[in-house]
Formats: sequence, C-alpha cells, structure tokens
Amino acid sequence: QVQLVESGGGSVQPGGSLRLSCVASRRLDAMGWYRQAPGKQRELVAGITSGGNTDYTDSVKGRFTISRDNAKNTVYLQMNSLKPEHTDVYCCRGRVIPTIAATYDYWGQGTQVTVSS
Repeated sequence: QVQLVESGGGSVQPGGSLRLSCVASRRLDAMGWYRQAPGKQRELVAGITSGGNTDYTDSVKGRFTISRDNAKNTVYLQMNSLKPEHTDVYCCRGRVIPTIAATYDYWGQGTQVTVSS
C-alpha cells in the first residue's frame, strides 16, 4: 500500500500563490494533481512522470507548474495568479507501473484551496 500526504493548501486572495506538496511513501512512476468540486468527478490539473515529462490541463498552462523531487518521493504544484475559480479540493495521485500489463493508482486525501477576497 502506498500513502500520499498532501500539504500546502489554504486560503489566498485573488492573484496570490500557493505551493502544494505531496509526499509518497515510496517512489512512483507518475504523479499528478487533480481537482475535485463537491458532487463532481476529479479533473486532471497536471501530471509528471519519473523522467520529468509534464502534462497540464489547458486552463492552467502558464499559471501552474508541476515538479517533483524523486529523492524525496515528492511532487509539487506551484500555483500562481490564482483566481476564485481555482477554488477546490486538490488531490494527489500516484501511479505505479510494475509491468507492461499492470498499473496501480493511489490517492491522497486532498487539500483545500480557497481563493477569495
């Protein structure tokens, strides 16, 4: 079993910044951040592979930056120029790919991001 623990959420005014962190209990092949509004499905925000390849949803390109420290089994999400519409619970996802035919996904509990004046 893999544990993922997020931190860094909070309340910020529009235009502000937050840096989310997610620490995994072991090294993961891919890690990412999703957002989830009440009653809705999780949506991908950004992802990163162990080799550093990144992927972003269009709405955050140029505003959010995902990075990882493999030595610390940690993924970060730097969120800049935040807007009220970025308010959500942000969840960390980790994926292990032990073989070509298998993948295992793990989720953190989430951290609340609130953007308001």
